[in-house]
This record gives sequence, structure tokens and C-alpha cells, in this order.
Amino acid sequence: MDKLIPKHGGYRSLKSFQISQLIFDITLRFCNRFIDGRSRTHDQMVQAARSGVQNIAEGS
Repeated sequence: MDKLIPKHGGYRSLKSFQISQLIFDITLRFCNRFIDGRSRTHDQMVQAARSGVQNIAEGS
């Protein structure tokens, strides 16, 4: 018997999740290399990239 609400997950295989992880990694490297670590800009850019990854995971 099928459940009313199917199981969710499997987001790690989604291309959007994989690309958002790649963007996060590149953003982090860029910020660490070119933007002062104590800068608000650094924090905002890294947090925005992290949020993209987390939103896809939570949406799944």
C-alpha cells in the first residue's frame, strides 16, 4: 500500500544541490583569498552561498 505522503530526500543527487555546493566552495575560496576575513562583506557572501545549499536540502 502506498503511503499518502511519500518519503523525501535524495537531494544530494540533484544537479541543483551539487552546483550550489560547488558555488559555495568557490565563494569560500574567493572570499578567503581576496576579502578580509573580519569584513562584513566576507560574512555576507559566505552565508548567502551556504544558504543556497541549505535551502535545497530543507526543501527536499
